[in-house]
Amino acid sequence: MGVEVETISPGDGRTFPKKGQACVVHYIGMLQNGKKFDSSRDRNKPFKFKIGRSEVIKGWEEGVGQMSLGQRAKITCTPDMAYGVTGHPGVIPPNATLIFDVELLKLE
Repeated sequence: MGVEVETISPGDGRTFPKKGQACVVHYIGMLQNGKKFDSSRDRNKPFKFKIGRSEVIKGWEEGVGQMSLGQRAKITCTPDMAYGVTGHPGVIPPNATLIFDVELLKLE
């Protein structure tokens, strides 16, 4: 159970998000079967959130927190680190493991 981060392309290896800092990312969210449920890339608009402020699922807090600036990674989140037993009605089923393709574009 938890979060797994697999590098697709490396970042700078030096600049990591700090608590309270804004992370600007592009992402694609998929269910385990490969079905896409969300994508900032499709909207052509990066997503911004502050690390450590519970603005995103726990899996993102932990996974993106391990990424360095410019890195692109596959982040796999077990249900306890995603939407749990509730899911997100109409989008994410209960107890779903989620897979994200995330690129850390900028830190503010």
